[in-house]
Amino acid sequence: MEAALFPPVPETADAVLDGLDPEQRAVATALHGPVCVLAGAGTGKTRAITHRIAYGVRAGILQPGSVLAVTFTARAAGEMRGRLRQLGAGGVQARTFHSAALRQLQYFWPRAVGGRLPRLVERKVQLVSEAATRLRLRLDRSELRDLTGEIEWAKVTQTVPEDYPAAAVRAGREAPRDPAEIAAVYTGYEQLKRERDVIDFEDVLLLTVGVLEERLDVAEQVRSQYRHFVVDEYQDVSPLQQRLLDLWLGGRDTLCVVGDASQTIYSFTGATPDYLLDFRLRHPDATVVKLVRDYRSTPQVVHLANGLLAQAAGKAAAHRLDLVSQRPAGPEPSFTEYTDEPAEAEGTARRVRALIDRGTRPSEIAVLFRINAQSELYEHALADAGVPYQLRGAERFFERAEVREAGLLLRGAARAGGGAVPGQEEVALPAQVRAVLGTRGWTPRPPAGSGATRDRWESLAALVRLAEELAAARPAATLAELVAELDERAAAQHAPTVEGVTLASLHAAKGLEWDAVFLVGLAEGTMPITYARTPEQVEEERRLLYVGVTRARSHLTLSWALSRSPGGRGGRQPSRFLTGLRHGGPAPRTAGSGGGGISWGAADRSTGSTGARAERTPPRRRGPAHCRVCGRALSDAGEIKLMRCEDCPAQLDEGLYERLLGWRAAQAKHLGQPAYCVFTDKTLLAIAENAPENEADLIRVAGVPARKMQRFGADVLALCSGAEWPAPPEEAAGGADSGKTIGRKVSESPGK
Repeated sequence: MEAALFPPVPETADAVLDGLDPEQRAVATALHGPVCVLAGAGTGKTRAITHRIAYGVRAGILQPGSVLAVTFTARAAGEMRGRLRQLGAGGVQARTFHSAALRQLQYFWPRAVGGRLPRLVERKVQLVSEAATRLRLRLDRSELRDLTGEIEWAKVTQTVPEDYPAAAVRAGREAPRDPAEIAAVYTGYEQLKRERDVIDFEDVLLLTVGVLEERLDVAEQVRSQYRHFVVDEYQDVSPLQQRLLDLWLGGRDTLCVVGDASQTIYSFTGATPDYLLDFRLRHPDATVVKLVRDYRSTPQVVHLANGLLAQAAGKAAAHRLDLVSQRPAGPEPSFTEYTDEPAEAEGTARRVRALIDRGTRPSEIAVLFRINAQSELYEHALADAGVPYQLRGAERFFERAEVREAGLLLRGAARAGGGAVPGQEEVALPAQVRAVLGTRGWTPRPPAGSGATRDRWESLAALVRLAEELAAARPAATLAELVAELDERAAAQHAPTVEGVTLASLHAAKGLEWDAVFLVGLAEGTMPITYARTPEQVEEERRLLYVGVTRARSHLTLSWALSRSPGGRGGRQPSRFLTGLRHGGPAPRTAGSGGGGISWGAADRSTGSTGARAERTPPRRRGPAHCRVCGRALSDAGEIKLMRCEDCPAQLDEGLYERLLGWRAAQAKHLGQPAYCVFTDKTLLAIAENAPENEADLIRVAGVPARKMQRFGADVLALCSGAEWPAPPEEAAGGADSGKTIGRKVSESPGK
């Protein structure tokens, strides 16, 4: 909960230890020598290591400025700094590897090298593209992304261009192009950087390593400042990061590492769990503590997670942790099979809608998939179900216009000494924030619907909630303290909670958690992904699914589709990783087609029966998905919706399309929802291209489910038959009965 971000500061060092379980307390009090913490998902590892640092500082054993805590994301580093401040250990440096290295490089560069540090290039794709063009290589967007990834891998594994082909073979990498060509592009990329006097993120680490190795005086100054090191997510360390860490340590053993080999999912970037797994070999006298009490997930979710890893093989599997749930029992995980991917998306959206209707907040629900390309289907399905969603990795909270504007207003109010309205007695922090943001659209009650106005309100409401939580923890908190908190969070991209179902890839979901998680697309070829061929690659896919499972607190749904598109052959198999996890034996085939699916419950513990059940909804009949222009079989979600290939000529009735756009805009305004919640752009295009003449024609258009057919069908068919739109302004603006008026106006227009 967000409120837990502002607990009262413990009064004494011993009070820092209050509330820790025995294993967490063992971590917090192990302040000397090397320490290795093996921490399973949901076991409170961040709590353990932040309390360790805070206890050491408050007890006078550690000096705040001598501690460097390192993690892998700016958000995690920001959260760690925030927790340390709340524990009375402000002044401790918590940074990412790159942030810590860049800070040192900027400080020591004039002395060690001379002149100005070259400019940092945040995105290297453009330079890689130019290097390829110089070699007369034509790369599409996908090849360019993959080749850039190979260059990044080479640099973090400290592989120079001429050694890349041999190194790629040794590592078993499946290069996106001929290794010699990649080496040539890599060489050209490095040449371009030198010509333009720029460096990339990997260079930050490489150059820092170089300075520390070549300048003993610099290395000694760094080591004299930082005497104690903590490394979170240690299973994700690359050889280059480990080399930098060794230089920081300078032979000392004042190191605490925390990790879980079962959550190693970034080996394609050069990360390896070997440093974590071999820690005892390098430090025979290390204190090792295992955290296995899972405070996040129910016993049912934990049982499934343990079962998934029980089938694992390899070095990491030998060190797996059996988690023990500390929570009350919850619902059994659900396994659902669908006939095709659109049906899976529609079925998932219905279940999400049902959870929300039963009281689960949208922000406590996530739909997780293997690759980002799967997102589009679920965006459309959730929009069709009227469910608000947010894309993980889309526009960041602190970059939204209303949030930037609110930040400026709050900063100005803080400088002016407060933000309460004149004559108002209540001047506590929340009242001041409400007064300031009330001038920009915040109201005590949210606006109706889920449109742009609601989105803006949600952003401002998140800031109000943050102020309320800060004031609850520190009643004397000021606007200036809130602004400082916002600055800290913005730097770490640690956004307050905004309502909306999260859509994210499994990789992007790491480090997050939700009450309800839907793991979708769990078919062979997608999970594990088709290019995972070696045993090591397949095991990493298993760990990726494990990360997805352990994101769920209570509700967990796993699903797959027998075919990619409607009318497909249906020869897919559920992921091999699910074997033995589904109670009641192998999954039966789904009869029928469309939005229905078959779900398997878990064994009834009281009787030992399977409890398996089939959950069906009336199927939507779908014919084979073929392009209506050239006849080619369709598989892309957007093409299926249009019923033609993207490249085939459109037979668009532009007048109808304009009328549909005007009608949709008026409906969206009346409903207080985004336009896509009425119909998506692709659905409107499909309607305008097909010009359906009756209900049977209209419901065959993908994106027109029965619910929307009932709600909007009469209007759409009237528009298709020639009715004009938009309606008169006073009707489009709407009143209490505007929805009925609009529907009647279209339906009664000439041509109906």
